[in-house]
Amino acid sequence: MKIKIFIISFFYFSFFFHQLNAFTNKIIIKVENEIITNYEVKNKILTSLVLAGEKITQENINKLKKQAVDTLIQNKLKIIELEKFKIEKDNNKINLYLNSISANDLSAFKNKFKINNLDYDLFLEEVEIQTKWQNFIYLFYKDKIEIDENSVKDDLKRIVENEKKFKEYNISEIEIMTEENFNINQITLDLKNKIKNEGFEAAALKYSMSSSANNRGNLGWINSKSLSKEVFDILKKMNTGEISPPIKRQNSILFLKLVDVRTSKIEDINIAELEKRIIEQKKNEMFNLYSKSHLSKIKNTVLIEYK
Repeated sequence: MKIKIFIISFFYFSFFFHQLNAFTNKIIIKVENEIITNYEVKNKILTSLVLAGEKITQENINKLKKQAVDTLIQNKLKIIELEKFKIEKDNNKINLYLNSISANDLSAFKNKFKINNLDYDLFLEEVEIQTKWQNFIYLFYKDKIEIDENSVKDDLKRIVENEKKFKEYNISEIEIMTEENFNINQITLDLKNKIKNEGFEAAALKYSMSSSANNRGNLGWINSKSLSKEVFDILKKMNTGEISPPIKRQNSILFLKLVDVRTSKIEDINIAELEKRIIEQKKNEMFNLYSKSHLSKIKNTVLIEYK
């Protein structure tokens, strides 16, 4: 097994970020034969801030630097693994994602990159890597990610026959990656302080490793029937605006914020759409589990050098 080697000076690393506006395109990290340059890190940080509508200040840049570096390392790990299996680009998924985040106005979305002097091609490359990775995980673990759709239909049928109303929750999340022997109390305390000082949404943008970070952690309205029992049991005890206790996941800790709650009548619910959302939710939960586990295994076998 290869061992990760850390040969970077902390002071140099900090200095690099303080000099973000006056940089040369230098290699700062190697992940096997893949490289990460300070140009990529700068573009990742500024893109995150611009798309979230945050001010570009040195303080915000510093707060995002660790998340940006971690994300870029994960992307390089994915590239290394994807190359082994020759996973093809999925243009349909890419276009669906781009249309969703650009409100079907891709031209205006691209222009946002241009006027802020950001590299759209690097952003697009990251989207392509993520869609390839999704396809790879589903293919690699397809026997484990299968959902019994008939069981979901039967459960929904019983619910519709016996219940007149559905609870729906508008929730946001922050997911923090963890290492071995992590201190959950310290992580929780640190995050609570960040939320207190910056607000949940800003903290989600800056510290969450979930894909929802780009949307300030917000997951939108979710029907109670599409939630896992663990999450539902937590949410139903919470008040609006409250933040959940830490929820342990494999290699991460999840914090939820209850934004709002509403009750919908059965006749107002699109049952076919709800069924689809439940199936997708269950698949996503399993996908995230296997994705993080697979990435963790790769990371333990790959040489990561800080220059």
